[in-house]
Amino acid sequence: MRDDDTIDDQGAPQGMTGRSDDTPSSVQVGVLREPRSLRTRLGGLVNLRRRRPTLLAAGVLCCLGLTAVAGVQALPDERADDRIGTEAALAERAQQQAASRAEVRTPVTVVPSSPAATSPTAATPSPTPSATRTTRPKPRPKPKPRPKRIVPVAGLDQAQMDNAKEIVKAGRAMGVPRRALVIAVATAMQESNLYNYASGVLPESQNYPHQAIGWDHDSVGLFQQRPSSGWGEVGQLMDPAFATRAFLTALLEIPGWADLPLTVAAQAVQISAYPDLYAQHEWRATEVVAAILV
Repeated sequence: MRDDDTIDDQGAPQGMTGRSDDTPSSVQVGVLREPRSLRTRLGGLVNLRRRRPTLLAAGVLCCLGLTAVAGVQALPDERADDRIGTEAALAERAQQQAASRAEVRTPVTVVPSSPAATSPTAATPSPTPSATRTTRPKPRPKPKPRPKRIVPVAGLDQAQMDNAKEIVKAGRAMGVPRRALVIAVATAMQESNLYNYASGVLPESQNYPHQAIGWDHDSVGLFQQRPSSGWGEVGQLMDPAFATRAFLTALLEIPGWADLPLTVAAQAVQISAYPDLYAQHEWRATEVVAAILV
């Protein structure tokens, strides 16, 4: 004990009483030494008894010393716990990153942005005209209208009805009246039964579409016209449209043909050995022409 009754603690840290206020607080904290051992603290207590300490001062000093020792010892433990927790967190994060890099990832398809989504300030090159040009699909050709199939009438089959239709079609193209069409159909009924005949005498005629073969000299086609008589070439007479035009052209040249009986008008053109047989087909020819012109 000093003369001013101040307790002279030999176990207290050195240099604490003579510090200056100019020393920063961080330096002052740093001068704390390692906590004293239990034996040193007990020795201090014995010295205190020898130096007549007061009970109150000794109790206060012991409390302060224990508090300082507990604070100093707890600090490293808390820092160690924090460090251990931090290291564990970093190790777990590293494992997660390694696992995520090892996962199989689905490839990402990069879709180019449209011009509208591109920012106007972006320095992207303008597309070339060929890049923005769109190929228009070619227009599909319109299907050709199928010819209207007319149901056969007057006891005809479909092939006969189709040939009658060709006769009426060719006559309409020439602009002849209906009476001429009836005469033409009735004549074809008598001459070929409305079938397109080839000739067994002219093998050439069989190279063209035909539905039957006849042996009446060189007569061919729907009207049994003879190439040798000047009606036309074999291939022309095998065409129903050409054969019809040849017949109607000859009919129109007969004076007053429209007022003549059908059998007389037809015979004037055909010069047949049986001139009276054309009349029997007049009613049927009239019905067929009416069905086609509807």
